[in-house]
Amino acid sequence: MPPMQLTNRVAVITGGARGIGREIALLFAKEGADCVLFDVNEQALQSTVQELEALGRRALGLVVDVTSAAAVEDAVSKVLDKMGRLDILINNAGITQDGLLVRMDETQWDRVLDINLKGSFLCTRAAAKVMLKARSGRIVSIASIVGIIGNPGQANYAASKAGLVGFTKSVARELASRGVTCNAIAPGFIQTDMTHRLPEDVKQRLREQIPMGTLGEPGDVAQAALFLVSDASRYITGHVLVVAGGLGM
Repeated sequence: MPPMQLTNRVAVITGGARGIGREIALLFAKEGADCVLFDVNEQALQSTVQELEALGRRALGLVVDVTSAAAVEDAVSKVLDKMGRLDILINNAGITQDGLLVRMDETQWDRVLDINLKGSFLCTRAAAKVMLKARSGRIVSIASIVGIIGNPGQANYAASKAGLVGFTKSVARELASRGVTCNAIAPGFIQTDMTHRLPEDVKQRLREQIPMGTLGEPGDVAQAALFLVSDASRYITGHVLVVAGGLGM
């Protein structure tokens, strides 16, 4: 049996209690990592932490508002206190508040940018301080194909994810000489709770846009994240890995 790829590493996954974040945490745990989840859903946090512990890993769930610098800094301090190190950061926390541009209000715009982009900035800044001292680390941000090709009704979401791409490339340049890589994943349409609620005709229209003809699974994104935090990607930084079934070619 091959050795686990992430043994003795500690991963922080924001938005880690549900959906893609949960899938990433479970895969990392299976590969030997201890996991800390930042989320606002306390009940979901407890459930996912129990799943991680059942895999024989140390796990910690923290209720964290990623838009608050003080909350993020406090949470990272708790990670170091309880886990002793911080090797991996996955910026996954994000929301959508869709609406056509001419009807979108400032609250919709600000809330999406605050969580999706500012939250990633605050978490990356806090984690980077730790990783720079260790001269080692992996940062992966979950962007979106929408940030590359755009999507009607999602100007705020697209802007936040496009911003995350530029942020990733800039941070990669800043941290590369100290052994810290920073990459992004741009998922396409992934089967999550949000897509499960869509009417079948809407899902069919989505599938028709995708060259591979099917929606992705959360595990597809998790496997990409595993690659980018493993030693297999040691010479890759500033890259955006598109996981979208050919969408956006």
